[in-house]
Amino acid sequence: MDNLENQKNILISFPDGKKKEFSKGIKGLEIAGNISKSLEKKSVAMKVNGEFKDLSDEINNDSKIEIVTIESEDGLEIMRHTLTAQVLAKAIKNLYPKSKLAIGPTIENGFYYDVLLEKPLSNEDLPKIEKEMKKIVQVGNKIKKSYVNKQEALKLFSEKGETYKVDIIKESKQENNFQIYFQENTNFFDLCYGPHLPNLKHVGSFKLTKVAGAYWKGDSKNEMLQRIYGTAWKNEDDLKKYLNILEEAEKRDHRKIGKKLELFHLQEEAVGSVFWHDKGWKIFLEIEAYIRKKLNAQGYKEVKTPQIIDRTLWEKSGHWTKFKENMFLAKGDDNKVLALKPMNCPGHVEIFKQGLKSYRDLPIRMAEFGSCHRNEPSGALHGIMRVRQFTQDDAHIFCTESQVTEESLKFCDLLREIYKDFGFKELKVKFSDRPKERAGTDQVWDKAEKALLKAVKEAKLKYELNPGEGAFYGPKLEFVLTDAIGRDWQCGTLQMDFVLPERLEATYIDENGQKKYPVMLHRAILGSLERWIGIIIEQYSGKFPIWLAPTQITICTITEKNCNYAKAIDKSLKDAGIRTELDNRNEKIGYKIREHSDKKVPIILVVGDKENSTESVSIRRLGNKDFEQMKFNEFIKFFRKELEIK
Repeated sequence: MDNLENQKNILISFPDGKKKEFSKGIKGLEIAGNISKSLEKKSVAMKVNGEFKDLSDEINNDSKIEIVTIESEDGLEIMRHTLTAQVLAKAIKNLYPKSKLAIGPTIENGFYYDVLLEKPLSNEDLPKIEKEMKKIVQVGNKIKKSYVNKQEALKLFSEKGETYKVDIIKESKQENNFQIYFQENTNFFDLCYGPHLPNLKHVGSFKLTKVAGAYWKGDSKNEMLQRIYGTAWKNEDDLKKYLNILEEAEKRDHRKIGKKLELFHLQEEAVGSVFWHDKGWKIFLEIEAYIRKKLNAQGYKEVKTPQIIDRTLWEKSGHWTKFKENMFLAKGDDNKVLALKPMNCPGHVEIFKQGLKSYRDLPIRMAEFGSCHRNEPSGALHGIMRVRQFTQDDAHIFCTESQVTEESLKFCDLLREIYKDFGFKELKVKFSDRPKERAGTDQVWDKAEKALLKAVKEAKLKYELNPGEGAFYGPKLEFVLTDAIGRDWQCGTLQMDFVLPERLEATYIDENGQKKYPVMLHRAILGSLERWIGIIIEQYSGKFPIWLAPTQITICTITEKNCNYAKAIDKSLKDAGIRTELDNRNEKIGYKIREHSDKKVPIILVVGDKENSTESVSIRRLGNKDFEQMKFNEFIKFFRKELEIK
């Protein structure tokens, strides 16, 4: 009987819908070879019922199988994972035998490994490590795997003196099936969740990029480790393209440009919060005014909700369970626990609830430039793009189910219009469906996902599925921009919510006189204004379009004799609502022009004796060495028309 059971066949289903019987215990590589020899050569892993597995893993039950090739995005991710765990880690141990390995995950576009070394590394050490990695890859060893139980795993890594691995194993709730990966014909092995390439011949082109410090487990009470970063791509051309983007991104870094243009600064006494300087705040206010004008035209009502709210509201809304770890908490003299708001939605529901609402009142579009606080980990903070205090261009649309599609379409049109005004032409859309941990019934989620998908299709937006990444209360659309150097930024969101109005008891009276819960659309276009400004600083490399530039015009005098004329010009421009600066210093005009051009001022007006006597100005535009002569009264008319064009 046991023998018959062992011979039992299993049914394998493929992505194209085809099915085929195989012997129980068949491995992924054998399935790939059964399909075609060319697929077998390109195969690096497999998905079994949606879960990544090594090609060497056995399949013992009926399953849905997808073979992962090195040419796919998943294959690239597995290659990066193998590089960090099997190549970088081994190179470090070869060069620094007393080093201790911690963790080595993949990250966007690359990987890193945290290690403890006797002597700290610097970026100058990277070529040596990279050279060792290339030697390892050139050998092209096969990657093998074995399973051990907890005690065996502890013994293996204790004998090697790998204290961080021992720490990981001890803390694991797992008792069996710890995966140990090792390279054939070597004594190197490592603990890893996998999967890995079947051999190192599949490794493409890679480069180590930098060394940084990182505390073990992200805790400053623990040892400071060395984090070695790298990037890896399918081929040399892809690697070069990415390195060029990195080089260009370095030049455009919003932190450097922000400092140079005197827009903002950050300091340790207010970690994760921005000190906006006069020029940076002008950009902030200009963007806020622009968005406000767009929202007013679409019938949004602007509101302002409290910064600090009792925990009871957050518990009722469900945010306490989900976001408590990221909330800044405080206590009043009555010992009530209060939280600085991490988002605006519960406050908007409370405004909606004031007074009886009829179906005739819907949709209600409620907007707020809401200042929010989230206790982001210090290691995740990045300039003004990832902060703890930020302002959202937030809005919530309360509507009936029949209005969902129309409101979603209007929002998508508005979003595209605004992105276009800022110079972004490429737009990707991700549809994020229900996460594992969520509020609301499956029936409610079915309805919400169906409604949002209908809106996407009617808006004629191409989208890709982002499984399990919806908000805890509903599915969402994520709008991803592509910037001037090809990087993607996720900014706008549209979230469909059938849950929060019910939890907070927000209702309206329908046409039959019955109480109903409205549908709540959570939406943002820019997202965080701080992050958006960081993005556009890098998008424009500090050369803002005239309507956004903190200083639109600088007036430069050639001699002191021209100061009164320059002051009159400055006053006329300011009276016309134009942001100007006057430079009447006793410096050479060439020096002044270079300095203000370096500050990315779009237009420099030069005034001397000739301009004074003819009531004209000499105009020099940023990036243009030639001057244009124009009567001053004509220039004002011309410039104001130019400002009207975003």
